[in-house]
Parts: sequence; structure tokens; C-alpha cells
Amino acid sequence: MDNKVIVGIHQPNFLPWLGYFYKIDRSDVFVLLDNVQYTKNSFINRNRIKTPQGAIWLTVPVSFRFGQLINEVKINNKTNWREKHLKTLEMNYKRAVFFEDVFKIIKEIYYLKDWQNLSDFNIRLISAMLSYIGLDKALIKSSSLDVKGKSTELHIQIIKKVGGNIYLSGFGGKKYQEEKLFKKERIELVYYNFSHPTYKQLWGDFIPNLSIIDLLFNMGPESAEIIRNSGGFEK
Repeated sequence: MDNKVIVGIHQPNFLPWLGYFYKIDRSDVFVLLDNVQYTKNSFINRNRIKTPQGAIWLTVPVSFRFGQLINEVKINNKTNWREKHLKTLEMNYKRAVFFEDVFKIIKEIYYLKDWQNLSDFNIRLISAMLSYIGLDKALIKSSSLDVKGKSTELHIQIIKKVGGNIYLSGFGGKKYQEEKLFKKERIELVYYNFSHPTYKQLWGDFIPNLSIIDLLFNMGPESAEIIRNSGGFEK
């Protein structure tokens, strides 16, 4: 339909799963919710990869205090986490078809500078993954929009600020979103259903819901089409 602008909103997670990138692809505008409270031991600073022993966590160490916003959380550089991450990826994915291409991108970002801010680091990685598979989308930080509010109210303010009139939400949003507020503001609420695809992996039986880098290492540029064909909308 004409003049319809779909807006997706999500925290800037660390090397997110496939469904996150599906949401970005299906949005006209994607807003990274970086000025809400940080959640400890969440996907904001960790995600899973596959090894011969099964899925393991890849975690960015952080220093934070309770109540801190995501864009205020600092990376704890007292440990050599970057080298540890890269060695872990090389050990477990060096046999993957597209290992060299994807690993080069990740390594360049890891050592681009002495990263201090977790949110900035995550956003740089997300942008690089999008660029590699050709899903070039403009990413906007919510902290740059000068909007206030909580939960549904905040989302509505963000959508209006970026000129949107359709909000693309995951089904998890049904638990806390006040749908009547979207109707009041004439914003159409659409839920996306992501059906996780299977693809060629290393190390035995297929494991879903890993970081996107598992898909990229194994399927390379084909990843965009795999992601795009794995979901749909429901009102």
C-alpha cells in the first residue's frame, strides 16, 4: 500500500540470531533501542555458536551498574576477550565454506579500535553483517530521536518520530504491548512469524537459534535469501 512505512524496533544485540535480521529486512526503518535499561546476561552482550560439543556462549565481558542504559554499558577490557573470541571462532568454523570472508570482517571490526562502548560495538557488527549479505538498511539509534516514555508509549513515540505508520513486532510483544494505544494513534500493529530455516552446518545435527555468524560462515551471500524466505506477517 502507498505511504506505508514499516518500523522495526529492537535492542542492539550482540551478533543476533537470524530472526533479528529478518525483522530488519522487512522494516523500512529499523530503530536500535539503545536508551533503555540494560538487562544482565541477555543477548545484548552474548550469543551462541556451534562447536563439536554443541552450542556454546560467546560473551562480551561488561562493566555496569544496575539501572544503567544500554548505551552507557562499558566493555570490560581487563580480559583479552577479543583474542579469545577469535580463536574460538577459528577453531570451530575454519572448515566452513565462507570462513575466510566472514572471519576477516569480524576480525577487522574487533580490532578496529579499543572498543569501550558495548552498544557501539554491537551496532558496528550488525551493520557489517547486513552489508556482507546485501541487506543494506539505515539503522537509527533511539537515543538520537529525543523521545521519552516507557514500553508501548515509547515505541509509539519512536514510530511517529521516524514517520512510520506500521509497527512490526515479534509475537513476544503481545505479552506487554497495549494494542489499543496503537489503534488510538492510527498505527497498524503487525506481528511477524519467523520459521527458523535449516541449512548446512558443521558438527552433526542441526542446531537452531544460533548467532547469524553460524549461517554466514556456512552459507555466505546466500544467507540473505534464506533469511528473507523464512517468515511472514500476521495482524
